[in-house]
Amino acid sequence: MDYLSPLDASFLDAEDQDPHASLAISSVAVLDGPAPSQEEFTEAIRGRLALVPRYRQKVRRMPFNLGHPMWIDDPAFDLGFHLRRTALPAPGGDAELAALIGRLMSQRMDRERPLWETWVIEGLPEGRWALLSKVHHCLLDGMSGNELYRVICDTTPEPRPPVPDDWAPRSAPGVLDLTVDTLGRLARFPIEQARLLFGAFQEAGRIGQAAGGLASLAGAFLPATPSPLLGPIGLARRYAVSRVPLARLSAAARAHDATVNDVYLAAVSGALRRLLLARGETPGPETVRTLVPVNVRRRDQQGRLDNRIACLLLRLPVELADPAERVHAVHQRIAELRDAHEVEASAGLFELADHEPFAAVSLIIRTALWLPQQGLSTVTTNVPGPREQLYILGRPIREILPYVPIGDRMRAGFAAFTYGGQACFGVTTDLASLPEAAELAQWIIDEIPAEKKARRRRAARTAPV
Repeated sequence: MDYLSPLDASFLDAEDQDPHASLAISSVAVLDGPAPSQEEFTEAIRGRLALVPRYRQKVRRMPFNLGHPMWIDDPAFDLGFHLRRTALPAPGGDAELAALIGRLMSQRMDRERPLWETWVIEGLPEGRWALLSKVHHCLLDGMSGNELYRVICDTTPEPRPPVPDDWAPRSAPGVLDLTVDTLGRLARFPIEQARLLFGAFQEAGRIGQAAGGLASLAGAFLPATPSPLLGPIGLARRYAVSRVPLARLSAAARAHDATVNDVYLAAVSGALRRLLLARGETPGPETVRTLVPVNVRRRDQQGRLDNRIACLLLRLPVELADPAERVHAVHQRIAELRDAHEVEASAGLFELADHEPFAAVSLIIRTALWLPQQGLSTVTTNVPGPREQLYILGRPIREILPYVPIGDRMRAGFAAFTYGGQACFGVTTDLASLPEAAELAQWIIDEIPAEKKARRRRAARTAPV
């Protein structure tokens, strides 16, 4: 029995509760031409399917939601359904590509089939083409999405040979098998819960840390200051992208004694500040709270296609006008959240949920999602991409553009992805209520603090009197 975790299943529940959300994540690889033929590309993917078992499985829900959803082989798997092709209108630049990404990612996936699509996109400038990989969030997170690049792509221009594949769909378990397995899992829950509690008591301070982390998480869900960033969303998405050399972000981080992620979050804060001011709003310290996913994958869990994330609920310093002050504020606020053990608390909640009856857990999640959340207005992710040069069918990948979905009244999402010495920023917004995706993408670049200015200030602080 191959079950989804409560965290994996929560993305299905969230999509069920919000008819305007499409909770698929994506990345778009831009490659040198010429684009492969559909037959050539199909054979290349077919030769890798044995490395990605989830690509031939679909989700099966338990009757009355009594047990965890499970992965079952799709007896009618059709590779051609998942491999699609389109082309950009002239001139095929960023605007045309972004518009297509927004349209493709607005569409929900067919729950009766494996939850992935791959699009070959022709018509980019200089004969280049793009590959859009669309995967439902219940299947993986951003970090495990890197694993897909590792198994699908090559690290040299010479393609690897196809992987031996004798796959045949396994029969789905019957009602009796599922009932027996579900009852067995229910019987084991008290033992597993006792083991978790005993482990918590053995680790000094763990319970206190969890209590503090839960209190911190709960406080972040208090209603935020009303703003154009938080409210009902429609079905359509707008997407935009911008780029900056990774060296520039690294230099700014060193100059401000911060991390690259601090600089990125501070630049997003500056972009949102510009948006609020342009909308006639007064940015305050409680105006923008963002959900920041944190990778909690252990070394022995590397390579698995699932979700292993916790979260920080961060107040972005949109009230500050100076870019350098925003970097310092982000750095300090993240340190405070880590000291409050928000990451451990959120990770612990999902660990505990995995040892509770799923029907009760799902009911709690669905009830929480049914209530209109008023505390978080954005999601902000940062994923370090593959470090080596990647190829598909001998064509080098020049850049990778990230896409993060939005839902649950959050009208904007920001994603950063680093690859090949470049950081790409993908901005997703609700088309109807927040069409300024392109402006936000450019403002992120504009709000990266200057390195020289920071060094002059630091030198002034340390100069002898």
